[in-house]
Formats: sequence, C-alpha cells, structure tokens
Amino acid sequence: MKLVGISGSLSGWKTNVAIDEVLQAAKNIDSGIETELLDLRDYDVEFVRALPLSYYNEDTWKVVQKILKADLLVIGSPIYQASITGALKNLLDHVPVDGLKGKVTGIVTTGGSEKHFLVSEYQLKPVVAYLKGTVPSGNVFIHNDFFDEENDNEIIDENVLRRIHKLADEMIRLQKGINNQS
Repeated sequence: MKLVGISGSLSGWKTNVAIDEVLQAAKNIDSGIETELLDLRDYDVEFVRALPLSYYNEDTWKVVQKILKADLLVIGSPIYQASITGALKNLLDHVPVDGLKGKVTGIVTTGGSEKHFLVSEYQLKPVVAYLKGTVPSGNVFIHNDFFDEENDNEIIDENVLRRIHKLADEMIRLQKGINNQS
C-alpha cells in the first residue's frame, strides 16, 4: 500500500512534522507500507481555471497523479483565519469528484487556538467526503504549544503522539477493510 501525506503549508514546519509523524507511525505499524510526503511548497501547483488537468503545468499534473495513485492519504494544514490554507484548497479543487473514492483520508491540522480543531470537521472533512474519500473517526488537531518552541521539528506532547499513532492505525485498518471488499 502507498500512503501519501500532503502538507498544505507554504511556510513554517509544524504541519510537515505532524504529517511526517503519521507517515512514520504507519511504517511502524506496517513496515510494508510505502510512504511519501508531498510538501506543497516544493511544487508550482497552478490556480484552478476550470480547465481539464492536461492544460496545467507539469507540477500540477504530477501532484494530482500522486494523489490519484495513492492507496490512502493523510492531509495536513495549518489553520489560518479559521480556515485551511488556500494552497491546499486549490490543490483539492484539481482533484476529480471521485478522485478519493476507495481511499482512506486522514486529517491533521495545526493551529494556535483550541477552537481551530473544528476546521477539519466543518471545512476539510466535507471536501474529502465530496471527493468520495473515507475519513477516519480520529482526526488530529495539534496546538502550537505541543511543538518544541526551540525546534519546530519535534512534537513534545505524548498524548498528541498517541493520537497520531491511533490515527495511523485506524487509517490502515480501514484501508485494508476497503481493499478486502473490492
């Protein structure tokens, strides 16, 4: 199985760290899982212009194809102004309506206010559902205080790390169940 993590952040590292933790947890649960992190700052994903995907640049095509070919996904975004990033929303607008069908799609968000945990439920989860993705019950919100202030590259809260592991486990179990039904 191939698990693709998408970091919807164009600045900072907290979302990348969180997504990487999910990818590592998945590999610890099932060493046969292949993982890849798509960091949106590494790609020039063009703005959606209501054209077929073939009209967009190579980066846009490449990122969408990686999403479509993945067996399961984990999507991450920092929360700005009570919303996911525009870069992530733009990428999701490129995905065909049935593009996530048969794919378990976990959600990880980061932010500076506890109230932002609702963004994944009220903004990102409906988009994933519209694209026919299967969303696990245990999505993860990580408050900025749970990262090492000196080093954004480390989550220091053990409870958050347990929730990340639980998310990875649920994603794998759900995806294996979907695959066995096919």
